Amino acid sequence: MTGIPLLITFFLAIVVMIVAISKLKIHPFLSLMGTSLLLAIAVGLPLAKIPGIVGAGFSGIFSSIGLVIILGALIGLVLERTGGAIRLADVVIRCVGEKHPQLAIMLMGWIVSIPVFCDSGFVILNPIRKALCKKLRNASPVGMAVALSGGLYVSHVFIPPTPGPIAAAGFLGLADDLAAVILVGIAASIPALIAAYLFSRHIANQDIQIQDPEGASDTVEKDYDALVAEYGKLPSAGASFAPIIVPILLMALGSVVAMAGMEGAVATGLKFLGTPIIALIIGLLFTVYLLFATSKMGMFYQVTEETLKTVGPILFITAAGAVLGKVISAAGFVEFMKTNAAFLASVGIFFPFVISAILKTAQGSSTVAITTTAGIMGMFSDSASMMTALGLTTPMAALLTVMAIGAGAMTVSHANDSYFWVVTNFTGMDPQDGYRTQTMMTLVVGMVSMISIFVASLILL
Repeated sequence: MTGIPLLITFFLAIVVMIVAISKLKIHPFLSLMGTSLLLAIAVGLPLAKIPGIVGAGFSGIFSSIGLVIILGALIGLVLERTGGAIRLADVVIRCVGEKHPQLAIMLMGWIVSIPVFCDSGFVILNPIRKALCKKLRNASPVGMAVALSGGLYVSHVFIPPTPGPIAAAGFLGLADDLAAVILVGIAASIPALIAAYLFSRHIANQDIQIQDPEGASDTVEKDYDALVAEYGKLPSAGASFAPIIVPILLMALGSVVAMAGMEGAVATGLKFLGTPIIALIIGLLFTVYLLFATSKMGMFYQVTEETLKTVGPILFITAAGAVLGKVISAAGFVEFMKTNAAFLASVGIFFPFVISAILKTAQGSSTVAITTTAGIMGMFSDSASMMTALGLTTPMAALLTVMAIGAGAMTVSHANDSYFWVVTNFTGMDPQDGYRTQTMMTLVVGMVSMISIFVASLILL
């Protein structure tokens, strides 16, 4: 199959996948795998080759970024359980000061969500938000909630080691350049955080009523110090930052050594330490110290078990997205796109954003949107990939594409997104106000992020 029929078949396959996930409530893993098989058959791929294509796409994820995703999630959960995340938040409050509560809570969320999932991050930090609102009478509870949600979401879609950005980096051929992905993610966060902060200030001036979440009226509100005391002995600030900062520094150092072309035993050792898997293993060793320092070594097995249960579905969904990407490549869809290169060049970096935003809005999960879109795009160095068809064939183009996919994956959060309900329920908003706050915030931040990424592409590409 070639030409327009191939294009129509591809878009019908995407529609089938979205309907299967959002309407029929079929698990994303089965939806992606089923869509991949149906697409392979519909476009006329040789039946004898389809199992090999499926196997190659599925296994490739586990050999490239599977361990990185597991290690990153494990570091995040240990930080959560030991109170390290609370210590990170405490540092932010002390640095920013109590005169700017929305800025403090937003930066707090942004830092915590680098290793911790955004929905877990909101649950962890929401008591701090409420305690600050009680302590600072001028702080708007809704404005604070929007600021916290925005800070958490920005790092969730832009900065490894959260699974989405890691998976996107692997799909696009940047698995060994996570330090660059992290740095570009931090840069992409700046306009996004500014937009989130300004929108939260706007929401703070609106008359939005909240009520205590179910069951909250039966509990005694705790002040901030009492909340911190619940964790017992908190780790030091240095020990809490080390599992995040040390791997980033090691990966950055390894990249610098590689780019400088350094040779010798020392350079080889630094490159080894700078590989993402080794760097994150070292970060994990720092979390083991956290467990020891807080007298919680006994929970290490339980935390590891819980991490594997949490990450398992993400890995399988990511692998299924890779299968779809392999099928698209083998079907000749990219060759058709290349024949329309003039049109595609005009779309450029907006193509992955639009696909990711459609998937996010349709089925709700940012991680599914990121992994599926990245699987469709393929590696920037692969001549048969969508990246090549779009003219995005350099490492910098791949970095900006990861960011564009992330921007799309937050556009927008609404009723089919579990994070939407976490934010609204824990804040005490009704769904209608959730659309005015959470949904509009993700729309504004997503669009501002994409515009800034587009401007960057005009300068850097």
